[in-house]
Formats: sequence, C-alpha cells, structure tokens
Amino acid sequence: MFNRFSLIPVYFLLTAVLIFTFGPGSYAQKAVGINDSVDQHIFNFGEIEWLKDTQNDLSFEKISSKSFDKHFKPSLKSTPQTTDLQATYWFRIKIKHNSKAGKKYLLEFFDQTIDHVTAYLPLKNGLYEVKEFGDQFSFDKRELHHKNFELYINNNNDETQLYYFKFKSSQISDAIIVLRSVDWFISYALDEYFYFGIFYGMILVFSFYNLIMFIAIRQRQYLYYVLYNLSVGFFEMSTDGIAYQYLWSAAPAWNQIAYAFALYATSVFALLFTKELLLVKSKAPKLNQFILYIIGIRTALFLYSLFIDQSLFTYKFLEFIPLAVAFYTGIYVYKQGYKPARFFVLGYSFLFIGFTLKFLIMLGFSWLNFGVISYYSLSFCFVLEMVFLSFAIGDKVRILKTKKEKVQRQMIRQMAENVKLKDTLNQQLETKVEERTKEVFHKSLIIEAKNAELLEVNDRLQQQAEEISRMNILLEQDNQELQTNVEKVTRDRVMSADVDFEEFSKIYPDKDSCNLFLSELKWKDGYNCRKCKNTHYYNGHIAFSRRCSKCGYEESVTAYTVFQNTRIPINKAFYMIFLIYSSKGKISSHKLAEILNIRQSTCWTYGSKIKLLMEERKTVLKKANKNGWSQLVLD
Repeated sequence: MFNRFSLIPVYFLLTAVLIFTFGPGSYAQKAVGINDSVDQHIFNFGEIEWLKDTQNDLSFEKISSKSFDKHFKPSLKSTPQTTDLQATYWFRIKIKHNSKAGKKYLLEFFDQTIDHVTAYLPLKNGLYEVKEFGDQFSFDKRELHHKNFELYINNNNDETQLYYFKFKSSQISDAIIVLRSVDWFISYALDEYFYFGIFYGMILVFSFYNLIMFIAIRQRQYLYYVLYNLSVGFFEMSTDGIAYQYLWSAAPAWNQIAYAFALYATSVFALLFTKELLLVKSKAPKLNQFILYIIGIRTALFLYSLFIDQSLFTYKFLEFIPLAVAFYTGIYVYKQGYKPARFFVLGYSFLFIGFTLKFLIMLGFSWLNFGVISYYSLSFCFVLEMVFLSFAIGDKVRILKTKKEKVQRQMIRQMAENVKLKDTLNQQLETKVEERTKEVFHKSLIIEAKNAELLEVNDRLQQQAEEISRMNILLEQDNQELQTNVEKVTRDRVMSADVDFEEFSKIYPDKDSCNLFLSELKWKDGYNCRKCKNTHYYNGHIAFSRRCSKCGYEESVTAYTVFQNTRIPINKAFYMIFLIYSSKGKISSHKLAEILNIRQSTCWTYGSKIKLLMEERKTVLKKANKNGWSQLVLD
C-alpha cells in the first residue's frame, strides 16, 4: 500500500514548479479526471483552491458565483491548512466525470479532527446536494462507518464540475482530499485497520507484559511504563478516529477534548517513567527536581485549559517541552555512565524525530508532508520508541542481575574464606583450651585449700557485720530524733521571731518552701470551697493550688493572702513581714531596702500595707504567742 505514495513528492514538486513558472496570471485550476486505471488521486497544490472567510458570513450562493472566482487562490502547499481558528475556510476541487467508468468513486478526507464540514456536491442538473459531516456529529450519522470522512460522488455524466467544501474547526486541520474508487477504498481500509490492529496489539502486549512484571517485582518503573503505553495508545486512537468509531461514537463533545487528556497523561507518565528507569533522583538530583516542576506546570496548564480556556488544547507543540526534558535527562544520565540509558536515548531519538517532523509540517514546511509515511510518522516512531524502551528496561534488569550475581559470587567466596578462618580459629582455640584446662586443674587444688580458709574468715566477718548493722540502726534512730528536734526548735524560733536572716533563709530558702508554708497555714483547718462550700478537692494545675471536686473552682495558694498579686519574690516578702513584725513596725523602708536589696519605694509601699494590717489586727496580735507574725499573712 505504501509504495504507491513514493512518487507523490516528485509529483508535488513538478506541480509547484509549474505554478511558479507560469505565475498566477496564467493559472487555471486543473481538473482531476475519473479513470478506471487510476484507483486513487490525492488533491494537492493547485488542484485545491481556497478562500478564507474572516467574517464568517459568506453564503454558498456568493461563493459559487462568477464574481467570486477571482477570490479563490490556488494552494501553494501540498496540503492546505485551516490555520486561523476564528475564520471559515472554503475549498473547491474540479473533477471531470466519466459516466463510462465501471467503478464507483468516493471522496475521502484524511483529517478526522475537523469539527464541521459542509460539502456542496454537484448534481447532473446543475444543482448542488448539501451534506454535513465532522467530528462534532455523532459517528452513526456518517455515510460510511469508517474513521475518516467519506462521500460518494455522482459519476453519472461526463461534465467537469466544481465541488465546494466549507471548513470550520476549533483546531488546525488539514484539507487532505482524496479521490478513490470504492474497490480501492475497501482494500486500503482493510489494510489500514490491519496495521492499526498490529499497532494497538503491540501496545497491549507491551502493557500487559510490563503489568505482569510490576505485579511480580513491584517496581514502579513497570507501572509507569504501562500507563505511558496506554496513554500513547489512547492519544493515537483519539487522533486517528479509531476511538470515536469504537469507544465513544455517541459522545462527540468528549471526542473534541479526549486527545488533550491523552496528551497530558502521556507527558506526565513519560517523565515519571524517566525518573524511575534512569534513577534520576540519585544520579541527577537537580534534574529530578526540574522534572517535578515540569509535571506541576503541565498539570496546572491542563487544569486551566480544561476549566477556563479549552482552545489552549490545540497547542499540541507544547508537548515538545516534556519530551525534550526526558530526552535531555536520558543523554545526561548516559554521559554519567549509566548504561541502560543508551536504549532510552535511542528510543527517544526516534520519537524526537517524529515529533519534530510533525511540528515542522504544522509550521508550514509542506515539502516534508510526502504521504502516508509522514502522516503516520509519529505512530511509527512511537512503535520504535516502545521497542527500545523495552530494551532499556531489559538492559537495566540484565545489569542489575549481573551485579547481583557478582555480589553473590563475592559473598560465596567470602563465606568460604570465613569457614576456613573459623576452622583455623577453632583448632587454635581447642589447643588453648586444653592447655588452660590443665593449668586450671592444678590451680583449682590450691584454690580449694584457700577457699576453706576464706570460709572461716567470712563467718567471722558475717558476725561482725551483723553487729555493726544493729549499731547503725540504733544510730539512725537517734539521728532522726535529733533532726526532728532541731527542725522543731528552729521552726519555733522562727515563729517566735528570735532568728536572724541567715537562719530564716535556711527555713524558707525558695518559692516552693514559702508556698508549702502558706498551704499548711491557709488550709490547716481543712479545705472549704469559696464558691460552693464543698470540702473535697483535687490538686490544681499550679503547684500547691487546690481545685474543687464539685464546681471545679481552682484557688491558688497566694489567693486571699497578703501575697496576692505581689511583684516581689515571695521569700523576700516573707522576710519583710518577719522584720516589720519583729521590730513592731519601727524598721524604716530604707533599712528594709538595704537588707532585702529592693527599691526603697517598693519597701515603703509594701511595708505600709503590713503596718496597716498590724494596726488593724492589734488585738489579735497581742494574744498571739510564738507564731504571731503569721497572723498577718491571711486576709
């Protein structure tokens, strides 16, 4: 099938030379004749005339009028394109009919992405039959259930007639129009679907095999490769019309954007597969981070295009960026000495060539568009890439297996050396044990004699130890009684105000000791909640505070005391009260400031409060004995 297209580039070139040689002034549109000896003819260059309707308001009556003949221009490309997505394009071809031909003929449109085509087909009486088709219509409305668009032509006269086609599409489309006999079309379609079956069969085989490998080995590279292959197949089916024919023939709206989902998945899984296969995270950390950025940006662009501006989906050439990043990563890692990257680079080289060819054709390099090979070039490159990526995975597994076997051989050699060393050490140890056993046997006799003597000495020491223990117990009891008496005497001296600051500081050296004294003084008659009068409590969140077991009210140890809200250390406040009480209020604020190392104004303020309490509680203090100064503490 493909050898028939080998002469097409030469034919295109000769046509272009004739057009440029004679110039536009001498140009007349060439009519393509129907002949049983020619099974197909691809309209190209001057055989297709076009007109762009930027206002989208031209009717067929105007277009087909004599006055509009001069507005149609011959195509200077082998394949005209609808590059302005906001405009409507009109194309026309000229066919010389042959009523004596024994075959039936049809027109086929290769590009399956055209949204809407209105075809004006001439009839024998000079009128036109109007037919509409495109991928925005349900697949069941097509004349022939084929992935391409086909129209039967009426070859029932010998006239030369013009065919008009009105194109409107949301993405750049190619006006590839082919005149084919029905017999040739059937043969061609069978061959094409056979090759499609091989192509998609290879994708499924590669995917299934690597899925089994993922289930067996649990390495993510196999899973990403499966998803990448399926994404490629999804994209190819979306662009060549197979998916619309067999998967979602009743969903034209989805068919308009399905390829965008496939492209996104292809780019993302290609980059993830690259990361895993080439161990990019360990071999090129910066590239690994860059790949993650590219995936994030591509995802953001996809979501923006999906929900805000779906026209951005038409910019398929943006996939060149993820492709170039994966290609460069493979080259970089290969230069670092990682051998499995060689097949990866080779596979991506073919894909890079195919993508570049498609990109250049889209930019207008029409001389690169030389038939079936260029049209399906990206599909061929995808197949080659899959093959070489499979080689890359196999190469990686082979290298890992070789390294594993090498390590295992080294381990076996090391284990053998360890066994030899162990035997040698065991022999030496047995010799040493025998020598030591003989030596120990002789010494054990001497030790037994010494042990008998030691047993007698130990008995005497045991008796002495028991006697010393009894004496220690008696001394400990005496010490406890003495310490208790000393603490009692000291506390009594403090309460009787017959102690200096040094001795006072030993009794109340810090905040906790002062709070403990306050706690014992404040609740000496038992706890009684100030809110609900409950007598049961739990320890509060603050040290020495108490929380009511009924209402939950928590009262701190300084609450309702002379120390509540004081800003000076509580041990110094203790001693200040002690000094003022001992001196019966005659000590000056300057003296207090000197002793306590506190500002005079603070001592005056706090001392005045204490003296006022002494005056108010004069009667109580006269009756107080040794603990009189503590009567100033509680409110």
